[in-house]
Amino acid sequence: MPHGLLNLNKPAGMTSRQVVDIVQRLVRPLKAGHAGTLDPLATGVLVICVGKATRLIQYLQQMPKGYTGTFLLGRTSPTEDVEGEVAELSGPPVPSREQIVAAAQGFRGQIQQRPPAFSALKVAGRRAYDLARQGKQVELQARPVTIYALDVVRYDYPELVLRIECSGGTYVRSLGRDLAESLGTAAVMSALVRTAVGPLALQEAIDPRELTGENWHKHLLPMTHAVQSLPRVELTAEDLARVRNGLAVRDPRQCSDAWQSWGDEIAALDPQGELVAILGPRGQGWLGPVRNFL
Repeated sequence: MPHGLLNLNKPAGMTSRQVVDIVQRLVRPLKAGHAGTLDPLATGVLVICVGKATRLIQYLQQMPKGYTGTFLLGRTSPTEDVEGEVAELSGPPVPSREQIVAAAQGFRGQIQQRPPAFSALKVAGRRAYDLARQGKQVELQARPVTIYALDVVRYDYPELVLRIECSGGTYVRSLGRDLAESLGTAAVMSALVRTAVGPLALQEAIDPRELTGENWHKHLLPMTHAVQSLPRVELTAEDLARVRNGLAVRDPRQCSDAWQSWGDEIAALDPQGELVAILGPRGQGWLGPVRNFL
């Protein structure tokens, strides 16, 4: 049966769970799962993993993401976006484009970010947004995220459009919140488009409503797209037989001058270039399957 990734363009107003449900109905009995939630307000790249590829979700979640975020300055909301009750500040400062560009420079690189109270993160075993909806005080700990790019695309007060490239786990709403606070004002997010997840770009994404029982498998991308950051090795027929049985194989890095630059995990491919396993160290000179797709 086919296994792989679907690069979908989530429509506004649809939850990520609803997109998964569309795919799940088509691919049964295979499993389906998304690799990073988009809020109903947001549109853009939502990667759905099908079959064995669901075991690669964590690798996709760790990939850099691209976004175009639209914000309204001089406003606050408990959800940090227009989905919540928006309140306008009284006489807030109106920063210039130059001031915004200068402030944005301070948010590039690794920063500490406090996630929004209305998020899916868990607090004492419960979703933060469930507690926040009950009116309970939710204080989430700041955590490190990396901002690779933060550029002003368009600015016509109060609307500010930003292009963002960031690490997995970054909350764009909170980035707008913090940028506005650094300028002595506030901001709510009014629109969000996810333009990329790693190598998967919006230009190639398809509308989930266009999928059918006859065509969905034609849009599947190879599982190798999920592990592009990992070094790769091609296994021999003998190695494939060993890995299939959960056995270790000789570490090819022992024969490579470049092995010291490799990480602990390696993507193992068959002669056709299909991902068959993720290998990890099993003692001196040996690698064994961490995830086995055979």
